[in-house]
Parts: sequence; C-alpha cells; structure tokens
Amino acid sequence: MDFDWDEDPELNITPLVDVMLVLLAILMVIAPNIVYEELIKLPQGSAQKELSQKPPVHITINEDGEVMVNKEKFQLNAFGDNFYQFAQNNLDKKASVMISADKSLDYGTVMGVLGAVKQAGFAEVSLATNG
Repeated sequence: MDFDWDEDPELNITPLVDVMLVLLAILMVIAPNIVYEELIKLPQGSAQKELSQKPPVHITINEDGEVMVNKEKFQLNAFGDNFYQFAQNNLDKKASVMISADKSLDYGTVMGVLGAVKQAGFAEVSLATNG
C-alpha cells in the first residue's frame, strides 16, 4: 500500500450546510416568540388613593325630538340651556359622553346636541353608530 501524496482530499460540506439551514429555520420560527423580561423594581408612587371610574353619560335622541340624558327627559328645542343647568348640578365634567341619535334625524340636530354638550364643559364626547 502506497499512499499518493499528490492526491488532493475533497472536503464534503453538504451535511454541515444541511444542519445549519435546519438550525436557521428553527431559529427564524422561534425568534419572534422570545420575550425578554427584565426585572425592574418600580418606585413607590405618592398617590395612595385609587382612581375611581366615572360613570359615563348616555344621551339618546329619538326621531320625535325627545332627548334623554341618562334617565332625564329634555325637549330638543330648549336642550342647550336646560342641559347646561342640569350638567352644572348633576354631572361630573370628566365623565365620557356617548350620544346615540336616530338615523332619520338631520345632521344639524345632532350637531346642535353635540355643541351643547361641548359648551357645558365635557371633553370626551363620542357618537354611537351600528358597526
């Protein structure tokens, strides 16, 4: 047996590439699900009182022009002044307001109610719709 020193050995890297591609595919699937959690000690806050959730104000306008604020009934033509007086005495200005109006009402009617609510001092006002 004579060894041929002139022959160049061939290095077969196909199994290495296959293993690396499988590991890369596994890492690509797992990486988005890894969550890094740092343990942080937060300082103690100065507010000891819990914030209370303010009940929202529901305003409903039916097709006949009757306005209901929670369970109080108002006439549409005098809603602005009456709601302002009612809100000063009975409602919290930081509460959110939800206005639900019949779809047969015209735009000006709903915007008049919205303007009266804004004028009374409410900042969070939204209009309810169906889906």
